[in-house]
Amino acid sequence: DAIALIPSEAVQQRLVERLADGTGAAFHHARYSMVAYPFGTRYQNSNQWVLEVMAEALADQHFTGRGEAQQWLRDNGYTPTTLPVPALSRLGGRMFKANIAFDDHPTDRRMNGQIDTVTVESLAAFLTKKDPESKRLVIRLQ
Repeated sequence: DAIALIPSEAVQQRLVERLADGTGAAFHHARYSMVAYPFGTRYQNSNQWVLEVMAEALADQHFTGRGEAQQWLRDNGYTPTTLPVPALSRLGGRMFKANIAFDDHPTDRRMNGQIDTVTVESLAAFLTKKDPESKRLVIRLQ
């Protein structure tokens, strides 16, 4: 299945403005981790980039950087997806995959195998909560 998220026209217009003014490029971070912590700036995953740019459009303001966007997301009820990742899986992932890092996650949650990250589902839930006129289309491939 695939999901298409279509923001309201007002948010779409602000997204176009943000992408045209360089916000998209400014919010891109070169250090990638598939499970980047949503409220940290050490790494970024692709869903996180979309969420941070979307935050500016939803807030209808310009942020000074990723940290400010993340604070707005936290203050406005963004809830990341929590993945259960046991210690041996974390160790194996970090040792054998260049695009997986856990060192940006809070120690207590990481040690308890709770990895918070931005997923399509958490992004979609936040968008539909903050932009009730947005649409979520599920495309089922057979």
